[in-house]
Formats: sequence, C-alpha cells, structure tokens
Amino acid sequence: MKNAHSALTTDKLSAASAVHASPLSRLRWGIVLLLLIAAVVNYLDRANLSIANTTIAAEFGFSQTEMGLLLSAFLWPYALANLPAGWLVDKFGPKRMFSWALGLWSSFTVLAAFVNSYSFFYGLRMLLGVSESPFFTSGIKITHRWFGDKERGLPTAIINTGSQIANAIAPPILTVLLLSFGWRGMFIAIGLMGLPLILAWLKFYRDPDAREDALIHAGQRTVADSDDSKAQTSWGALFKQKTTWFMVLGNFSIMFTIWVYLTWLPGYLEKSLGFSLKATGWIASIPFLAGIFGVLVGGMLSDRLVRRGMKAISARKIPIVLGAAMAACFVAPIPFVSSTPLAITLLSLGYFCSQMPQGAIWTLATDIAPKEQVASLGAIQNFGGFLGAAMAPIVTGVILDMTGKFTNVFLLGAALLMLGAISYGFFVRKPMKVIN
Repeated sequence: MKNAHSALTTDKLSAASAVHASPLSRLRWGIVLLLLIAAVVNYLDRANLSIANTTIAAEFGFSQTEMGLLLSAFLWPYALANLPAGWLVDKFGPKRMFSWALGLWSSFTVLAAFVNSYSFFYGLRMLLGVSESPFFTSGIKITHRWFGDKERGLPTAIINTGSQIANAIAPPILTVLLLSFGWRGMFIAIGLMGLPLILAWLKFYRDPDAREDALIHAGQRTVADSDDSKAQTSWGALFKQKTTWFMVLGNFSIMFTIWVYLTWLPGYLEKSLGFSLKATGWIASIPFLAGIFGVLVGGMLSDRLVRRGMKAISARKIPIVLGAAMAACFVAPIPFVSSTPLAITLLSLGYFCSQMPQGAIWTLATDIAPKEQVASLGAIQNFGGFLGAAMAPIVTGVILDMTGKFTNVFLLGAALLMLGAISYGFFVRKPMKVIN
C-alpha cells in the first residue's frame, strides 16, 4: 500500500513537471504576457493625470488642494469598487469581468479629453476607478487557476511589474505626447491603446479544464487550497477574521507612500528640485525603473523560499516586511539632503524597496484565503491599499498648501511604511479557517 501511494505521488509529480514543457505551459505564460501588457495600459490610464498635473492646474486655475482631490478622484471609487469586484470575479470568472473592465476604462479615458469643468473631470476619474477595479483581482484568480502554489509568486509579480513598467515609461512618453499634442491629445492616445487588447483577450483567454487543472496542481495543493476546504462561505465572513483587518491596515500603510510617488513625484521634481517639465519626464522614470526590479525581486524571493521548504505564508511575508522596513529607511531622509543626485538615489531605493512587497502581497491572499474566496480576499486587501492610495494625494496637497514643503509628506510616508511592516510581520500568520 505504501509503495502504491509512493508510486501515485511520483506519477503526480511527474505530470506536474511535464506540464512546464507542454503547449499548456506556453499558453499560461502567454496569458501572463497578455496580462502584463494590459497592466501597462491600465497604469498609463492612471498616470496621465499625474504627468499633466501642473499643465491642467494652470489651465483651469486649480489650487494644490483641488489638484490633490482630483488626483484622488480615481482612487476612492477604485478602493470601494474592489470589494464587489472581487466577489464578481469569483462569481462570473475573470474572462468576462476583465473584458468589460478593459472596454469601460479605455472609453472613460478618451472621454476625459473632452472635459470643460472640474466636476465633469472629477466624475470621469471616478468612473475610471470603478472600471479598473476588476483587473488585479482577475489576475490573481488567473494565476491561482493556472499555477501551483510553489510557482505562483513569479507570474503574480510579473503581472504587477506592468504597473512599474508603465510608471517608468509614462513620464518620458506621456511628456512627449503632452508637449506634442496637448494633454487632451495625450488622453485620447492612451485610451485607444485598450482596443486591440480587448480583441486579443477575447480570442486567446480561457480557463483550464479539469485535466489541465489536475496537471497544474499535482502534488502542490496546500491545506488552505485542498478539496477538503470547499465549505461554502459568505463574502462578509472574511471580515470576521482578524487577519483580514491587518492585511487591510498593512496594505493601506504601504500603498500610501507608493501613491505619493505616483501622484506627486513630477511635482516634487519641479517644485523642490527645480527640474523643468521636459527634464522631469526623464528624471521621474528613474525611481519607477527601480520599481520594476523591486516587484520581480520580491516575487522571485518568495517563490525561492517556498521551494526551499519554507511555509508559503512566511515566504510571502519576508519580502513584504523587509521591503517596507527598508523603504522607510530610505524615504525618511529625502527632504533633509541637499544633493540632487543623492535625493534621486534615495527616491529610487525607497521606491525599489516599497515595490518588493507588491507581488508577494497579492500572492499572500492566495495562500491565506479559502479556495473559493481568493479573489475576494485579494480585493479586500487591495481595498485597504487604495484607501491609503486615495489619502496620499489629498494629504500631500493639504500639507503643501499649509507648509509649502514636502518634508512632512516623506516623514509621514516613512512612518506608515514601518506600520505596514509591523502589521504583516506580527499579525498575519496562518491560513484562514472557513467561517460559514
């Protein structure tokens, strides 16, 4: 009996190994590539307002606080919409939800080029936030279906690098578009990028069938992901878990500083370091290039630790906690240095470290949640993150109007990064127990 069991286990592992060299493997990595490209477009649609920040403020006569509110108009609805978005992805599947999301967010971006009032602009940015909310929850649902627990950190990190690639290329590319066609032409060009992606997604994506699922997950299922965990749970039951709340708090704290970068970095480079608009487009890309490597390092590190025998949750937490703590150490001294190259170096190191948690944070949700609620927990965690993201531009704008300096912005960001490290490090420990 023991030999039979051993032979069966060997057969499962052999099947799991064979899948990596098969057309199935090529298909799933093709899906990851398509999601990576979609993530780039997704974030270009978000970044366009940050690049045109000072230009739009000058045209409409907006104050720093008004501009901060406009920059956050995307983020509040995005954060709130993540809650039903995760449930909808779990219920209707990622193909259908992502198709609608991509079509809608591309349309709202194009429409924003024709605004003539603050309220119209604000409303379209809110709709953009709602329409983009299913994207990353669809992504973790897809990696959960197409990759086993020992290999899912890397594809999740790759999808998340799309945002960093977009942030890195957005300043130079969008600045060129801005200077060549004005901010309205820039919005139209970015919005139209989504159309070919919708066609490619509808043509190529599908979920794995039962046989493919068995091959993908052979010998790799965890306790939280096993067939024994199929008890039906309600979406609200996740909020009864203390772990959920510390994941929300931790992601809130980390995402605050990330979105200070994403919404105010060009303004900081212009106002505090004295760069021109044209120069800012290139200089701003340096920290975001560092962020690409930060996401990949975090994802690869967590997968490597799992393969070496570390428990999955611990392996995901290491890049989260280490990255957040190190980012705090680099961000805090930025306003006190007088050397411009040193300031840019600290900005880049801080952003690199703040991005190390990103792929691992999403993968952590797949390791902790009950199988049927992977997207739901990921969405709730992302909701917390984007509450922090929504606060970042508003708080920054208020601080700038009150003090005229970024000093308190960076100090607050560093403190929150440390809070994020503590939340994940000490209070997120075990897979969730199913609560009916």
